[in-house]
Amino acid sequence: MLFRMEEKPSESPFVERIWRAQSERVGTFISQSKANSEIVLTRYQGKTTLTVRGPETKATTLDYQLLGAEYLGITFKLGTFMPQLPPANLRDWGNVDLPEASRRSFWLHGSAWQFPNYENVDTFIARLVREQLLVTDPLVDEVLRGRSQVLSVRSVQYRFLKATGLTNKIIYQITRARQAYALLAQGSTILDTVFEAGYADQPHLTRSLKRFFGQTPAQIASQNLPE
Repeated sequence: MLFRMEEKPSESPFVERIWRAQSERVGTFISQSKANSEIVLTRYQGKTTLTVRGPETKATTLDYQLLGAEYLGITFKLGTFMPQLPPANLRDWGNVDLPEASRRSFWLHGSAWQFPNYENVDTFIARLVREQLLVTDPLVDEVLRGRSQVLSVRSVQYRFLKATGLTNKIIYQITRARQAYALLAQGSTILDTVFEAGYADQPHLTRSLKRFFGQTPAQIASQNLPE
């Protein structure tokens, strides 16, 4: 494995998870699709960089060379975003590195902010929310739950795209692909996975997993076979 990782839940209603990782070797890896936006801090050779990342609609193969780098990630819940950095602008590696103010801080909205750490992320997020630099649109959760809306279809689509950077259809496709990936990783057969995840047939499943995860069903399933 390239990275040693751990994660924990957050007390903030704006955050899905908090994670940290350290690279243990260099090499090639696949960055998988994700619907959520996030903040990632990278510490490497004494320098810290804070990056705001958007959703990814396809798998990307990356050549990784930062041996010993440390990462802190704050993954937002769907519908949570930074208004100054719309998710649609960040989508598919349109990431933004915020300028460094000092070795311990960065610039955001005209002020210097101290870099958060694994222990004080919730405090950092609470301050972003107070300053209205991190917001959430409850309509996203309502749409994902299939609840009817009094707004026009165009208004719902506009707000959904603004808050997530994606359409509801793409989020559904990514979520279904993640379900299929998890089923295969847990030992489900390919045909059972087709049925459980709601794909039309095996070629449909294969196209989806290759797009969003860069692997075929057989490749995912084989990772769990005993040696």
